[in-house]
Amino acid sequence: MTKIALITGGSRGLGKNAALKLAGEGVGVVITYLSNADAAAAVVKTIQDQGGKAVALQLDAGNVSSFPAFKATFATALRETWHRDTFDYLVCNAGHGVHAPLAETTEAQFDGLMNVHLKGVLFLTQALVPMLEDGGRILTVSTGLARFSIPGFGAYAAMKGAVEVYSRYLAQELGPRGIAVNTIAPGAIETDFGGGMVRDVPDVNAFIASSTAMGRAGLPDDIGDAICGLLVGGSQWMTAQRIEVSGGQSL
Repeated sequence: MTKIALITGGSRGLGKNAALKLAGEGVGVVITYLSNADAAAAVVKTIQDQGGKAVALQLDAGNVSSFPAFKATFATALRETWHRDTFDYLVCNAGHGVHAPLAETTEAQFDGLMNVHLKGVLFLTQALVPMLEDGGRILTVSTGLARFSIPGFGAYAAMKGAVEVYSRYLAQELGPRGIAVNTIAPGAIETDFGGGMVRDVPDVNAFIASSTAMGRAGLPDDIGDAICGLLVGGSQWMTAQRIEVSGGQSL
């Protein structure tokens, strides 16, 4: 039976890379997108052109009131595309950053981060866990910034730290069903996240490289490969762990 993964925020960046990597391993993929339907459709087409199956669904990961309708739409997609009522892997990846000192962080910025990175993750998981196969896998996405500190990312990192704690508790609760829950914490990666700062600003990229044991900033493939390995690889007895994939940043 084909394994199926749901990846939130899968139309761009790390989510897109993870979708392509998983599809390459024969996993059926459902990605969500917030507003860029064309980008999501392009990801689906790439997977289909390579012989895989994929579906893109719209989701505002910070709008809890929309989750019941999304669950129904997701269930329909599973039945129509794979003739299943369940899925195997949930990757809570959707997110955005705020770069501001804590003293200047606004309530609106704080609420936006909380709604997507913590509240949304908790309640989306709550809604979808009944559809997750026993023995399935949940992977939440944190950040290296929850371990080391770079000025301007305090509010964002705080939300990710909370997600790490939430994931450990969820692992405890879902353990009896054989469901593993882990957290992947990327370091600084060359994507369009944060306006493409790490990818497009030479001084920032050089700073990251100089403070990373492996001597460079991360690439999307570094994280996509890790996500794929954690879900379909041989680490199936591992749960409640935070796995940092940063090349040894700020050791």
